[in-house]
Amino acid sequence: MKLILIVISLVLFLACTETVEVEKPEKWTKDDSINLGKSLAFEQEMEIKLFLKLRPEWEIVETGSGLKYWIYEKSEDTLKPIPGNTVDVSFEVRLLNDSLCYQTDPNELSSFLVDKSHVESGVQEGVKYLSKGDKAKFIIPSHIGHGLVGDLEKIPPLQVLIVDIELIDIR
Repeated sequence: MKLILIVISLVLFLACTETVEVEKPEKWTKDDSINLGKSLAFEQEMEIKLFLKLRPEWEIVETGSGLKYWIYEKSEDTLKPIPGNTVDVSFEVRLLNDSLCYQTDPNELSSFLVDKSHVESGVQEGVKYLSKGDKAKFIIPSHIGHGLVGDLEKIPPLQVLIVDIELIDIR
């Protein structure tokens, strides 16, 4: 009986001491990150172009950041928000496939401090092109939206957002 236990122990010991060669992955470089970013940006740009091809009535303006916007209802007001102002808005956020992610309640507004709040940078930028009372649509690529992680709730990673927004008030 002792001999059997010794043999089993020896077999287990020898089985556990075998070394396994693990292939190390290639080193990820800064250039790899840049190329990946360019590839993702190109894919999203193609998705946006296809989306807009189906909406020829949208008079799109593009900014240097990649934000695209269309002011579809212009007010008479000329007051535009500046960094530090608080804005009151109503909005609806959708994905390119028209899935609704968020919207303000009909009887409520959403407020945020321009350039000094948690709101995605694409909305922060876009709201500065609006005058009080304007209604607009923002097309926000993921790099100025929720990026690589989404919002961990309703917006998946790497998604282009369509934000329909009305600038109600500027304080």
